[in-house]
Amino acid sequence: MVTLSLDLPVWIIGLYIFVIGTVIGSFLNVCVYRIPEHYGLWPQLQSLWAKPSNCPRCHTNIKWYDNVPVIGWLKLRGRCRNCVMWISPRYPLVEFLNGSLLLLLFWFEVPMGIRVPLEESSVFSEIGPQVYPGLGSISPEAFVWLRFVFHAILVEALLVATLIDFDLRIIPEATTTPATILGVVALLCLPVLHIVPVWNQLPNLAQSFSIVTPEWFHPMLQGGAVPEWVTAHPYLHGLSVSLAGIVVGGGIVWMVRQAGFLFLREEAMGDGDVYLMMMVGAFLGWQPTVIAFFIAPLCALIAVVITLPFIKDRAIPYGPYLSLGTLLTLLFWQPLWIRVGRIFELGALLIPVVLFMCVSFGITLTAVYFFKKVFGLLPVPLPQGEWRAAHQNLFFAGEK
Repeated sequence: MVTLSLDLPVWIIGLYIFVIGTVIGSFLNVCVYRIPEHYGLWPQLQSLWAKPSNCPRCHTNIKWYDNVPVIGWLKLRGRCRNCVMWISPRYPLVEFLNGSLLLLLFWFEVPMGIRVPLEESSVFSEIGPQVYPGLGSISPEAFVWLRFVFHAILVEALLVATLIDFDLRIIPEATTTPATILGVVALLCLPVLHIVPVWNQLPNLAQSFSIVTPEWFHPMLQGGAVPEWVTAHPYLHGLSVSLAGIVVGGGIVWMVRQAGFLFLREEAMGDGDVYLMMMVGAFLGWQPTVIAFFIAPLCALIAVVITLPFIKDRAIPYGPYLSLGTLLTLLFWQPLWIRVGRIFELGALLIPVVLFMCVSFGITLTAVYFFKKVFGLLPVPLPQGEWRAAHQNLFFAGEK
């Protein structure tokens, strides 16, 4: 059993993390405001440091003492010091929300106390990195802090993508691509940041399923719970965890998107959702990413039911619910893995299971399509008119 000795007062650490979170939240406000104004990854990133924070009306640079998270807005009573323009309360709310999110993640992930078992961490797994490939020279205390910071970076990127998606129903490249690259590099350099190995299966898989599978399939069911190369080549394993997460996370959303076009004749999910789940996979690996993907529609369904009397638009931004599903996966990983982990332990048997689910999904979407067609619920294509100079001018004005 791995134990931790983090005996600092919890309230001091928590306060420190909350304050740091509000400071980072101030930067996230800049990201949410500036990134959507530009097209392309590099222009979006350049906009973050192109100019200091200023008033959108009088363009006066905001003083450093007025830019203190939450307190600065309260001190100015939500007004610009120079022109007295109203400043949206969203800025301090985002700062407060980000501080609270990091505090919540810390509370679940980092067990505090003297000789506290690692099992109390929300992302603990019996086959986790403390066993495969092992912590090596990294102390257990450093391990939990490193993984907390690693997941906190993911949460920050998800928050920016969520706010922009709520506002504009887009997820720009700058909110996902840099974080995806960071996730791959981090798992390559620190291969103990994953939650579960890239591959694991029941040790007695061959014995349990030899009767219902053909003989040529039996060699694929052989092997231990975790492949030996995971421990022998930890850096290669860290890279494989991230790359497998990217492929599965992006692939599962892409397939749902294509299925929507094919069977329902409408866009089910956007390109930004594909890149969002690729980012999640780069940080968490493919198993947690799949779990987060299936939690997301439950979150969306609850939100739709609650807001149905007030919002008539049935098209919703899906990125926020993918982000919420990811956060819930991190916070409640242990009970989730206990309930669904056996599915991922089926090893090569996952192949026919996945194929069966894909066929069932296609049949279900086909039935939905014919139901909509019979009752006239299919979307009607808009008439295509001539593209004139006025349309061109209006398009560029909208881009600006």
